[in-house]
Amino acid sequence: MTVAEIARLVGGNVQGEDKAEIHGIAGLETAGPDDLAFAEGDRSIASAAESHAGCIVVPEGVELAGKTTVAVARPKLAFVRAADALLPLPAAPAGIHATAIVHPEASVAPDASVGPHVVIGRGARVGAGTRVGAGSFVGENASLGERCVLYPRVTIYPGARIGNRVILHAGVVIGSDGFGYVMGDGQYEKFPQIGQVIIEDDVEIGSNSTVDRGALGATVIGRGTKIDNLVQVAHNVTIGSHCVIAAQTGISGSVQIGNYVIIAGQVGIADHVRVEDQAVLGAQAGIPTGKIIRKGVTVWGTPARPLDEFKRMYAHLSNLPDLARKVKELMQQMGSKKE
Repeated sequence: MTVAEIARLVGGNVQGEDKAEIHGIAGLETAGPDDLAFAEGDRSIASAAESHAGCIVVPEGVELAGKTTVAVARPKLAFVRAADALLPLPAAPAGIHATAIVHPEASVAPDASVGPHVVIGRGARVGAGTRVGAGSFVGENASLGERCVLYPRVTIYPGARIGNRVILHAGVVIGSDGFGYVMGDGQYEKFPQIGQVIIEDDVEIGSNSTVDRGALGATVIGRGTKIDNLVQVAHNVTIGSHCVIAAQTGISGSVQIGNYVIIAGQVGIADHVRVEDQAVLGAQAGIPTGKIIRKGVTVWGTPARPLDEFKRMYAHLSNLPDLARKVKELMQQMGSKKE
């Protein structure tokens, strides 16, 4: 793409060589004359002056002498959209690999791509333009929408429903049994796990993450939600639209999560918690059973509490060694006076 074409795509203004051709993307430090980079923030903009990038996406009002730039309101977002156009996902060959096993009663769109050693069960459906990577399994009556991407070794249990443009990275498991048992006569007996998983459009789930089926109902992941690697979503969880959930988070059964929620890494959420819209759960926060996190509130710590309260408590905890020293000195002084 030329710089002028990129500017039209992202709605930016060009300074410099608008006919220059751009072939790839890179960071400011490693970019060459054929690459697009972006600068956002004072430190990044200062570095941009030394970059060899062919074009740099910068904030509105920023000018870099001797550099070709595209000025926009939100440089990082514009860079993402330009990158999608410059480096689209390579097309996979349509058709079914000779080593794949597809049940005669399964439905696979003619332009779908089914890789080596894939197994697709009875009544399963694979939508138009969807790619199923090597060694993946799509169970009986499971449904994959259009233009999904399943990387190698993805497992879709029977009955799962997956929307359009969903990306599942290697090792993802969708629809395994939830962790539900009842104690009876000195041993645990398994509670029925007969529900399903519903994943809506434009969801992305990272490598080796798991989403359990509902026990009697459904586990639901809302439209546009992004889940990192190594995340556990238990049975009957409902996650709203456009949430982000970072790595090593564990979400227990029957948790309700609203829309636009941010969950940082290693957060633990106990059962029957409700997290309302636009809440933020800080890294390693622990949310106890039944707690409600109100709309827009940021919480931190274990047990989780509002951020301002957590900061005050943490400051006091940090001062405990000094307080202990002062108390010890005071006790020694009092002892000396008694003598």
